[in-house]
Amino acid sequence: MSAGKGIYNAPWEKSFDRILTPLEEFIHRQTTSGVLLMICAVVALVIANGPLHTRYEHLLHTEIGLSMGNFAFSLSIHHWINELLMAAFFFIMGLELKRELLVGELSSPKQALLPIMAAIGGMVIPALFYVAVTANTSGISGWGIPMATDIAFAIGALSLLGARIPKNLITFLIALAIVDDLGAVAVIAVFYTESIDLFALACAGGFTVLLIALNMGGIRRPLPYAAIGALLWIAMLASGIHATIAGIVVAFVIPIRPKFEPEHFINRVKDTTVQMKKAITDNADIIHNTRFRALVASLDDGVRLVQAPAQRLEHSLHLPVAYLVIPIFALANAGIPVDFDSFGQYVQHPIALGVLAGLLLGKPLGIAGFTWITVKMGWAELPDGMNMKHVLGVGLLGGIGFTMSIFIADLGFTNSPEDLLMAKTGILLASALAGFGGFFWLMLQTRQSAVNGPDEKRTQ
Repeated sequence: MSAGKGIYNAPWEKSFDRILTPLEEFIHRQTTSGVLLMICAVVALVIANGPLHTRYEHLLHTEIGLSMGNFAFSLSIHHWINELLMAAFFFIMGLELKRELLVGELSSPKQALLPIMAAIGGMVIPALFYVAVTANTSGISGWGIPMATDIAFAIGALSLLGARIPKNLITFLIALAIVDDLGAVAVIAVFYTESIDLFALACAGGFTVLLIALNMGGIRRPLPYAAIGALLWIAMLASGIHATIAGIVVAFVIPIRPKFEPEHFINRVKDTTVQMKKAITDNADIIHNTRFRALVASLDDGVRLVQAPAQRLEHSLHLPVAYLVIPIFALANAGIPVDFDSFGQYVQHPIALGVLAGLLLGKPLGIAGFTWITVKMGWAELPDGMNMKHVLGVGLLGGIGFTMSIFIADLGFTNSPEDLLMAKTGILLASALAGFGGFFWLMLQTRQSAVNGPDEKRTQ
């Protein structure tokens, strides 16, 4: 079916385009991931407090594995989600961090210092609040829970304000959240590892060396990294260190530099185009024109080699991770049975109080406080258009812990279901309050700025 000169559409292709285009436009909005997370969290809560609760728990604890001869390996569905699917999330997070360190907001020391200091404050102060509340109780092992920020939720809430907020504010939040998540990864690796199998850890080190060798050898196709990365994940799982760390390791060894410089690629395209025109003139039958097909394959290789492998992977995997992996994680982990008659007692539990104090008080105080100190000491300046009221709003949004906080809670209270329930209750309540609080605080500030006019000076 002709669709214009030089273009061919299959019979149903136009219909599919009309159906998919609005969906694609919706998916590409920054708020979509946060909306999906919220929907999945609500669905999980409804299931956990309804007649399907027993089936929900049974499904999550169903074992799935492999068996070959005397070898057997299995994990529950819940563990597959938290160990394997979340490794993909950590991989994307690692790619984002690597990009920011090399070419983004964290690429220069002066640019990086402000969000790094804000992130440090947003990790240390919430942890101290939590420890102060849970001191001398069994819940103190969850001190890492309020350190984390959920990037998708926080950026989704911020982007709802649209053009009313300075663009630099979103960039600041992204850089802050990435550093925050890196800190959470370090905490998981160092403090939430119960025991270490040295042989498995040595194997993981060997696989890491192999990955580095691939990078140094100029290997740019993803398959070798995926194969060795899978072995690294297995070794990490056996070592006792949380297997999701493998995602970060693989992300950091994926090449960030393309093979071809743009100018070289453009010249190559010009030369290949001339040869393709000659080849098609000699033989217009594309199916039997091996020369033309070879040139097309060469051009395809060029298109691949002019792009950085890390950026190509980040682009191709971001959507499935953001709109499939994280919502599945929410469905599997946000299902908290709530006894509304006892809800007041839940909230007064030291663990829930510690989480609430850390996320609702520690986060904004830590982020805004450390930012203010950094600016006052003259170590860095606030980006154009931002003031400390904006930073405080970001600090409030930083209290949306959700994904990473639940993840750390699962690690901290693996053998204590009651403590885990209290922690998740605190996380969900604090994340909801932080999201609404940060959103309405920033909405109020943007309205005041509109009244005062665009010439309002930054407040430091």
